[in-house]
Amino acid sequence: MPSTNVCKICRRLGQKVMLKGDKCLSPKCTMVKRPYAPGPKKKRGRGGAMSEYGKELAEKQKLQKYYGLREKQFGHYVKGILHRRGKVEDATLLLIRQLEGRLDNVVFRLGIAKSRVEARQLVSHSHFLVNGKPVNIPSFQTKKGMVISVKPSKNQKIIFKNLSATWKNFNPPSWLKLDKEKMEGTILSQPLAEEVGSTVDITAIFEFYSR
Repeated sequence: MPSTNVCKICRRLGQKVMLKGDKCLSPKCTMVKRPYAPGPKKKRGRGGAMSEYGKELAEKQKLQKYYGLREKQFGHYVKGILHRRGKVEDATLLLIRQLEGRLDNVVFRLGIAKSRVEARQLVSHSHFLVNGKPVNIPSFQTKKGMVISVKPSKNQKIIFKNLSATWKNFNPPSWLKLDKEKMEGTILSQPLAEEVGSTVDITAIFEFYSR
């Protein structure tokens, strides 16, 4: 996906979805320079009030893009929870925990990859071990007590050799423990919703899929 299109996704959604890694946190971020929807200036802000369906769709797209998932993948998580739980109040935290618990997201949260897209590629190329066993499925659900580590045969690759500089002032979320010397992370607890960093109305997402 061209970088210009990636930036347009954030501008269209009105929220950073961290698709370009470190650049999203810098003053060079397009959302800092142009925090408005793309398109001709004359057309911005036109149109009536957004419908309930439109609001729900927008919230769904925000969270889906935030985790870099395809519609079918994202819908699978939401519909599965709705089928099993029924109550939105119970489902909200469960959805966050499932999305945060994905192996590719954990790799990103540990600071090993600069973006979830990069993390997904690294996992797919079988660069990691989970409890000492190779796993190359980005959607693999991690659990409390699991240890995610870089394969010893891969730790001399440039992306991993430069981690010491990346980790210099880096601290992972409280539910993860990072051992910088061993290049591994441990799941200490279930992910905390308040540490996600995405301001999305998840109730609206469940309403969208309940239609």
